[in-house]
Amino acid sequence: MQKDDPVLGEVESKPTRKSNRLASEKSPYLLQHAYNPVDWRPWSEEAFLLAEKEDKLVFLSIGYSTCHWCHVMAHESFEDPEVARLMNDAFVSIKVDREERPDIDQIYMRACQMMTGRGGWPLTIIMTPDKRPVFAATYVPKESRFGIVGLKDIIARIQDLWKRDRGQVLESAAKTLGELWKVQAARPGKALDESSLADAYHRLFAVFDLENGGFGSAPKFPTPHNLMFLLRYWRRCNDVSALEMVETTLQAMRLGGIYDHVGFGFHRYSTDAGWLVPHFEKMLYDQALLVLAYAEAYQATKKEEYASTVREILEYVHRDMTSSEGGFYSAEDADSEGEEGKFYLWTAEELKNLLDEDEMKLLIRIFDISERGNFEKGRNILRLRTSLEDASLVLKVPERELKERWEKVRQKLFQAREKRARPQRDDKVLADWNGLMIAAFARGAQVLNEPRYADAARRAADFVLEKMRRPDGRLLHRFKDEAGIAANLDDYAFLVWGLVELYETVFHVRYLQEALKLSSMMLEHFWDDAHGRLFFTPDDGEALLMRQTEIYDGAMPSGNSVAMLNLLRLSHLTGKSELEEKAAAISEAFAGTVASQPLGHTMFLSALDFALGPSYEVALVGSPEDAGIAKMLEALRSRFLPNKAVIGVFGDEVRKTAEFTQNLPQLRGLATAYVCANYSCELPTDDPDRMVDLLEGVFAARED
Repeated sequence: MQKDDPVLGEVESKPTRKSNRLASEKSPYLLQHAYNPVDWRPWSEEAFLLAEKEDKLVFLSIGYSTCHWCHVMAHESFEDPEVARLMNDAFVSIKVDREERPDIDQIYMRACQMMTGRGGWPLTIIMTPDKRPVFAATYVPKESRFGIVGLKDIIARIQDLWKRDRGQVLESAAKTLGELWKVQAARPGKALDESSLADAYHRLFAVFDLENGGFGSAPKFPTPHNLMFLLRYWRRCNDVSALEMVETTLQAMRLGGIYDHVGFGFHRYSTDAGWLVPHFEKMLYDQALLVLAYAEAYQATKKEEYASTVREILEYVHRDMTSSEGGFYSAEDADSEGEEGKFYLWTAEELKNLLDEDEMKLLIRIFDISERGNFEKGRNILRLRTSLEDASLVLKVPERELKERWEKVRQKLFQAREKRARPQRDDKVLADWNGLMIAAFARGAQVLNEPRYADAARRAADFVLEKMRRPDGRLLHRFKDEAGIAANLDDYAFLVWGLVELYETVFHVRYLQEALKLSSMMLEHFWDDAHGRLFFTPDDGEALLMRQTEIYDGAMPSGNSVAMLNLLRLSHLTGKSELEEKAAAISEAFAGTVASQPLGHTMFLSALDFALGPSYEVALVGSPEDAGIAKMLEALRSRFLPNKAVIGVFGDEVRKTAEFTQNLPQLRGLATAYVCANYSCELPTDDPDRMVDLLEGVFAARED
């Protein structure tokens, strides 16, 4: 096995081993399995026709390239000739990268959750040739053990059942399909209002971990949109507890082992309640959403630790996750050299050999490390005991000096770690995840006044818009050497989010126009006329088991939630009321679902917060080079004012795009702000402080 490929990781290179049908695929995950003895095929109609012809069930395995347990199952079972022989005899076997084909993954993950009460990856599905699931599981060991039926026994039992009692298998498949259709049914309900926001807040408070931050117990996921919702609730209601939940969580995660203190960026989730032991993979979408959460917390509190975290995450993404053309890569693996977390762990002996005595003393004082280690085999996960700000008080060392000393230590550790075998990187570029990261870089540029972040966002946006589209302008989902795979709802919704943030950062009207075009395409091809919501797949997409609609805000927010907020923002930016009408329809379509389970829909509730108001539009008239415009933008961006739309009236093209700006002149030739709130406009002003007073006055009046 060759282990020196930083992208594909361990890939079979022995000339004596025959490749299967995955060898010509683009996905790093599929290529990892290209030399398995299992006769894998990519998802295709040809594979299902073969299953029908040979009267076989289909074995579907779904995973992704940086998934630890996917690697375990692959090494244990799919590389084993005996298991491969059994699978090849019993099934037509299909491999799917869930990041390339989230449409397929969503259907069968939902089936797995219904059939087993749990989900995750690797996802193992056995189904009929007409794609109806009859068996579902996640990781399955090769041999039966501790009451868990092993893969070899599962193959034998299901193959026998298919031959001996097919009626039972088909009856089970029909029942599962019926349940899946029930889940898809629309659940409109009573119109959502401010009480819906309060209900979600109180339910989050009920499951909040007062000691460790976060919600519930282990495992803990960052779920930044929970925090973004709470910031909006705090802003709306001035409820200090909402802000405290946000800050406790952000601070605990930043101190914990879930954060990479040496190379920056967050790992995917924590396996314990205290954020110490992460699942070590790093996902692009986590970095993006966490940047947004920390940036908003910085606007709300002005605490430098949140700004520093934003800078560090963006440095990591720019350094390790950005292609030469500007697109953002998808993920980094948890494993290196066949072991989870090895790249990130340290023994006390390693640290002593790298650092001098004073540096080692400092490390011990500020980090939870020891000779015995805080992880397996005497190794240490770096976790801060307290923030550097607090540590400076305890150690009686000026904060600036302490940070400089730690930075020298960090650089030493970073350089040493760079000599290790790196975790595999999944270098495909996904339109949806890039949309989130574009939004993050753009917001970072706004909040921290960093033009280079805006440049990174612009390069990525240009890459997706130029390289990941069909000739008719429709989006494509994945770029790996070339673009491919029809885009889904998340691609449109998340990219529009990024383009709106980018427009409000650089005020190039092209990005606003592209956001409008893509939203129009989204509504044309994904809109459910019968129920007023958005399907996950387009009307001309591949015919799968069903056409899904997703609203659950899980590790990532749903496309419907993000689209609802996008449509509201674009309506306020351009004055196109029909976009707000579509957002209202989405709210009505999911009202019953959201009301019954608000904790699973916090991104949706952030969109509702915008819709309920107060919300406002700010039109800045003048020139982008005008010092007065710069002062107004600084005043806007230094405050947490989430429910606003800011349009730069800097030329004729934007006046054509947003027609309501056509009759907005400058006052006395000076930079001028027009502020409207709740469909009512104030007199224009050329005073940045007056502009802010008008915005803040909306809340003051509301509180009175």
